[in-house]
Amino acid sequence: MQRPRMQGKIPITLVCTVFGIMLAVQFRTTSEISSTVRYQRAEDLVKQITQVEKERDVLLDEIRQLRESTIGRDASAQTANIKAGAGLTPLDGPGIIITMDESKVPSTLGKNPNLFLIKDEDILKTLNELRAAGAEAISINDQRLIASSEVRTAGNTLSINNKSTASPYEIRAIGEPATLEKALKLQGGVIETLQAWGIQISVKRETSVRIPAYKGVFKFEHAKPQEEKQ
Repeated sequence: MQRPRMQGKIPITLVCTVFGIMLAVQFRTTSEISSTVRYQRAEDLVKQITQVEKERDVLLDEIRQLRESTIGRDASAQTANIKAGAGLTPLDGPGIIITMDESKVPSTLGKNPNLFLIKDEDILKTLNELRAAGAEAISINDQRLIASSEVRTAGNTLSINNKSTASPYEIRAIGEPATLEKALKLQGGVIETLQAWGIQISVKRETSVRIPAYKGVFKFEHAKPQEEKQ
């Protein structure tokens, strides 16, 4: 009677053993697969990074070649011209130097003494003549004039680029010297009119006129760059 009970226990033990072996094998297989996947992913990432680095090096080499090519030189020259036109770089070239000083003639009774002083409108008329004659760069008392520069009377002085400056005023202009001088010395022109009020003006041609860069800041509160339409 005892023997049959022993025979019943053997299959159960065998089944448990086999089941345990199967679980162990499955766990090991799963671990190996997971480890293999992680390794493959890391290897793929290394390959991708290596490929991106190669592409980056190719692009950097193309940029270097472009900068050294004619197109690159032309782009650099164009950038330099833009900066010069905006007043961001000092310039040197042929032109004229104009010196303007207040009248030394005492005002007579009944005449407005302000008529014998240099005002903003006198400077502006001079600037307009210079620009019309082809002046490429202008400065007044070392203040570079740009598109947003203001020239206005401030008491007995002038405000230029929000900087107060007094006479004598030295106006430097780069351009064709003879053309610039003739524009100012036209009959009935700026110089003749100012000299009639005793304003002292001298014009000197120079082969080398140095004009400083604009020292102020650019500030736009309302204007915004407009995107180009395709």
